[in-house]
Amino acid sequence: MSRRWKAIIVLLSVLGAGNTVVLLLTRSRPAQPRSLKGAVMVCAENVDKQAPIPGVRVSLAGGVGRSDAWSGPTGLFELTLGNQVKAGQPITLQFRDPEYMPVDVTTFVSDRLMVVQMVPMSEFGGPETNLPRTVVSNIKVRYTTKTTTLMNVGSISKPFHVVNAGSIPCKSRFPCSPDGKWQAAVGASTLEAPKGDVFSNARVSCIAGPCPFTQIRYDGFSHGGPTVRVEVLDWSGTTTFLFEAELFRSVISDSARSSYPVIFGQALHFTVPAAAEGVCIEADVNREPVVFPLGPQLRLSWASCTESLGPDHAQAYQCELNPGYGFK
Repeated sequence: MSRRWKAIIVLLSVLGAGNTVVLLLTRSRPAQPRSLKGAVMVCAENVDKQAPIPGVRVSLAGGVGRSDAWSGPTGLFELTLGNQVKAGQPITLQFRDPEYMPVDVTTFVSDRLMVVQMVPMSEFGGPETNLPRTVVSNIKVRYTTKTTTLMNVGSISKPFHVVNAGSIPCKSRFPCSPDGKWQAAVGASTLEAPKGDVFSNARVSCIAGPCPFTQIRYDGFSHGGPTVRVEVLDWSGTTTFLFEAELFRSVISDSARSSYPVIFGQALHFTVPAAAEGVCIEADVNREPVVFPLGPQLRLSWASCTESLGPDHAQAYQCELNPGYGFK
């Protein structure tokens, strides 16, 4: 019987017929493939120089792994094993990168996270150390972001009248003066901004008539907005008011930003906001200032870069120096 089947034996007692054995067959779930997770970094005593190594090939000696894996921008790798690999089984992992000494790690299959350190070839006097060293210095990152600002494009003024006759008893006819004694009238005015514009600093002032016998009945203007409105209560003679406001328009423009990367060993690290555009690196190469646009291929003449997204969708970059180049 196949190992994928398991038998459940149920013993039933049947009167007059002895014992009957009923064999129920159920199919077991296939074993889930196991995987190993870990991170690859530069071997260094100084923690600041233990930079992650992207692009390292991770494979299982003997070819029992499902496929090879490669470390990502943060050095993370996940190697999927075959179904025949069991928990606790000894295995040998191989880590290969042309710029680092090969590493073989013998361990046991488990869910333990692995941290593997690799030594750069340059520390052993590899051929790249004999090349003339090009110095990269004064590195700065530049990018642009869209910025929205409000620009004052003018002002609007509008007079309006509140028509009323003074010294007429109210006799409980709405509207009345605040003390309920005199007949009053309500005057109103509205300003509407063009589409996309807003009003700010709106104000109302009485400019003619018995102004002391008036008050603002409804304030729909002091907070600004695309539409502002005012209502005035007048309990004396006719008055004239002036309704004014400043008009603002949203203007979108490109704003240049700059930052300085952090250098660990042979790699530099920097992040830019999610909305950043036109990312480029300014650097002095052998004392000559050059601007290097960071295009879709993420390759510079002196470095190769990788990109990853952070939790807040910020773009994180890591650039590894090419052979023959060094930071200053």
